Amino acid sequence: MTALATDLKLIRTDHVGGLPRPQSLRDTQAAFERGEVSAEELELAHRDAVRMLVKRQEDIGLPILTDGEMSRRNFQESFGGAVSGYDALPYRYVETGSAAQAAPAPDPNATPSARAASGMAENGPAVLHRRPTRERLRLAHNLILEEYLRTSSVASTPVKTTLIGPDRIVQRFAHEDSREVYRDMDEFLADVVAIEREMIESVINAGCRYIQIDEPGYTAYVDGPSLEMMRGRGENPDANLARGIAADNALTRGFPDDVTFALHICRGGGGGRGGQWFHRQGTYDAIAEQLYGELEFDRFLLEYDSDAAGGFESLRYVPAGKVAVLGLVSNHGEVETREYLERRLEEATQFIPLEQTAICPRCGFGGAGRDEDIVWGKLALLQDVARDVWSD
Repeated sequence: MTALATDLKLIRTDHVGGLPRPQSLRDTQAAFERGEVSAEELELAHRDAVRMLVKRQEDIGLPILTDGEMSRRNFQESFGGAVSGYDALPYRYVETGSAAQAAPAPDPNATPSARAASGMAENGPAVLHRRPTRERLRLAHNLILEEYLRTSSVASTPVKTTLIGPDRIVQRFAHEDSREVYRDMDEFLADVVAIEREMIESVINAGCRYIQIDEPGYTAYVDGPSLEMMRGRGENPDANLARGIAADNALTRGFPDDVTFALHICRGGGGGRGGQWFHRQGTYDAIAEQLYGELEFDRFLLEYDSDAAGGFESLRYVPAGKVAVLGLVSNHGEVETREYLERRLEEATQFIPLEQTAICPRCGFGGAGRDEDIVWGKLALLQDVARDVWSD
């Protein structure tokens, strides 16, 4: 059996979000918030956690590694916590050590298909909440560069970095209260794209060759309540979607050809087979042709672990040469079976060639209360299935 492809554009397994935080790190994060440990002690705890996570991922054989979002309070901090200029509260850790202000870990007794509030307008961290600006945005500290350097220094396998995308950032910008700073949304978006390109260029120069842009905002364009909110603010959802696609493409242009760009689209970290909470509903079908046809990305990381995503029919719009990474593994429940994953792949290949597919879990492994043995069992299963399905 030969090794799986090492071209990062064609790797057959992937991971999209957080990983479980060691209890020691959660304790240190909580102590830091209480002023009981220094920033230097917190950094040492981050490094210890990342070193352990890198080893576990490499032992499984994953072809691309992440830092598991060990130093983030919320995944949207990648931009919201990296810039100055918002009228917003800082990101912080909560005492439990889970991601601050993030949605809760899945509740096994939760009512199926329960909608969770998202993007609240009250004061809170930028991007996590819909906040105005008090001055033009500027890069204050490049969080993704810090993460990459910390992780790559202890890894022998390529490491990717993840960054919240401009479409979500725009959706979480209270432009109606920011007109003294930004004339219109286009002026704001131009600053967002320029800052994110600066961040991306820095990690590429540091050696990173895989950039993942997180765009949970795209599912708003198939979600009834989200569309109503846009229209209620006087916005045109079709124009918003076109603007988001153009902004994402602006992030990728002009960088070296050997850099892989992936776009991750999700509905929230708590869903999956059997219900749980969500913050968006609607299948990919209504926007698939536009997204896959116009976005200039190498890989699309999608969620297919629940009925909310619909069937695989929309994959027929994925252009030749691009890869659809299918999130077939849920972020809760027991480890899936090999038979289940192989059957789902067979269903998908009715609409897209096998060589244009890969597999990954749904995002959301990083919340509190995860069974670590199950999480690592799910990731190991992905790699085992990939070796059998795609190896020559």
